[in-house]
Amino acid sequence: MPRLPAISLAAVPGRRKKTIELAKDIEARGFSGIFGPSLGDSLALCQAIALETSEITIGTSITPIYTRNPSDFAQTAAFIHEISDGRFKFGVGVSHEPALKRLGISAGKPLQDMRQFVSDLQAVPRVGDLPAIVLATLRDKMIRLAEEIAGGMVFANGARSHMEHSLGQLESKKKSDDDFFIGNMIPTCISEDKKAAAAVNRKTLTSYAFLPNYRNYWKEAGYEQEMHDVEKAIDEKDFDKVPDCLSDRWLSDTTLFGTSTEVRDGIEAWFDSGIKTPIIVPSSATGGQMQAIDEFLEIWS
Repeated sequence: MPRLPAISLAAVPGRRKKTIELAKDIEARGFSGIFGPSLGDSLALCQAIALETSEITIGTSITPIYTRNPSDFAQTAAFIHEISDGRFKFGVGVSHEPALKRLGISAGKPLQDMRQFVSDLQAVPRVGDLPAIVLATLRDKMIRLAEEIAGGMVFANGARSHMEHSLGQLESKKKSDDDFFIGNMIPTCISEDKKAAAAVNRKTLTSYAFLPNYRNYWKEAGYEQEMHDVEKAIDEKDFDKVPDCLSDRWLSDTTLFGTSTEVRDGIEAWFDSGIKTPIIVPSSATGGQMQAIDEFLEIWS
């Protein structure tokens, strides 16, 4: 039997009820989880899914820590934890400076802010039990912090070839601990036209190439030339050139694209890399999110 991944779901305006119905179908098909991205109110989505499902793991992947105060977060997270009978994973992250600036938020140092947030969250009185806290991770220091203070960690757009190094930051007993969550959000596009599918994923990840933390991570993962070329294009304000700097080798290491067989084989490779819960972020070469999810579900029929 193939190992089934989790699926990322966003509650887009106008399709929220349909998204809840889709979540019920995803559970019935035996997928390992449903995770809401930072787009939209993923906590509200998880609360709704918790009431309409009974077994599937649900979680945020991720919620930025600066958008609400810890007391508010603690009450909501504990509520979802209780009504889901412990199926909820509270994925949190420090986000990125450009996104925070758009919200008028000034952040401090990521490691310090995350440590303080988790401490403040756990200190909120009279909320009941909290769910497992999962930290958004990319680089080594945040991975080690997740091991120290959290119940798991989740990458987004991680490089599969670099996972041996990244997961090597954890003690062996933590990697093998079934209660310690290790996930990765993987942009995925299924199409017989592999070139078209690759173009979709390249477009998806281009915005991340503008973020210094991602570029530094991908440099560490062995993509120094690609990131050097990206930085040169940014410095020269030749922004349209950035996608051309992102090689097929890099794209194949950070995303899944191609035929149904290639995508299924790629998911197996992600499991083998040590990612316990690959989280598929579907896109379509010919349609929107709902079509992308339908295309992904179809390959398991």
